[in-house]
Amino acid sequence: MTDTATLTDQLGSASLAAEARGVGEARAAEQPAITISGVTKQYRGASAPVLENIDLSIAPGEFVCLLGASGCGKSTLLNLIAGLDAPTAGRIDVPRDGAAVMFQESALMPWLTARRNVELALRLRGVRRAERSAAASELLATVGLEDAAGRRPHELSGGMRQRVALARALAQNRSVLLMDEPFAALDAITRDLLHDELESVWRRTGRTIVFVTHNVREAARLGQRIVLLAPRPGRIAAEWRLPDVDERRADDPRIDEVAREITARLREAIRDGR
Repeated sequence: MTDTATLTDQLGSASLAAEARGVGEARAAEQPAITISGVTKQYRGASAPVLENIDLSIAPGEFVCLLGASGCGKSTLLNLIAGLDAPTAGRIDVPRDGAAVMFQESALMPWLTARRNVELALRLRGVRRAERSAAASELLATVGLEDAAGRRPHELSGGMRQRVALARALAQNRSVLLMDEPFAALDAITRDLLHDELESVWRRTGRTIVFVTHNVREAARLGQRIVLLAPRPGRIAAEWRLPDVDERRADDPRIDEVAREITARLREAIRDGR
């Protein structure tokens, strides 16, 4: 059975709690951006499913973190949402235009500049050639890389390459953005900076974001809602809904409070899954 934890006491005042309830009630009336109904995934020849009976509804503009230990099916679920694989049972409904996906590796074309990498996504979307350069520059400015538009990937740091990959994903102009541990290979300082960038982009663009991570603190820093997957087979073990605030800084002590609670529940989920 899924446990639901409310972290209003840790994260804010009664006014924030009321705001969070208001947001939740408004979203309940909206058509979900993503609906996952009874989804199970089992690979041919496997003795047990990777995912079992997953039910999840994600509202438009919501930032949801899928959290769990390695092997719990987080990336498998993201691939199913992206349409890169099909469930064995159940149904997934996403917007008609699908979703943009950002992976752990930036996967930039090494012979193209940052601007040209973003322009490639625009070209595949059908944007006219005369408009692509300006649109790419605007997207790079969105992720704080307007001064690096003419540099190739080998001339960029790991964090800068991931920013270009984010701009390229935004260039697809889809309402849903799926992110599979995009900052896992980066150092802690760069990761914190990119958390700030991503939050800013999310608030400005209104994208629905599903963010996969095994980092508890990252989930507490970014997510409006955190969905914990337990392993063997992957299933939803708990959820946390966090009241929305203008921003959560990396050094905010409330993040540590939330992370401690989630860590304790994650340990239980791992132990129960053995």
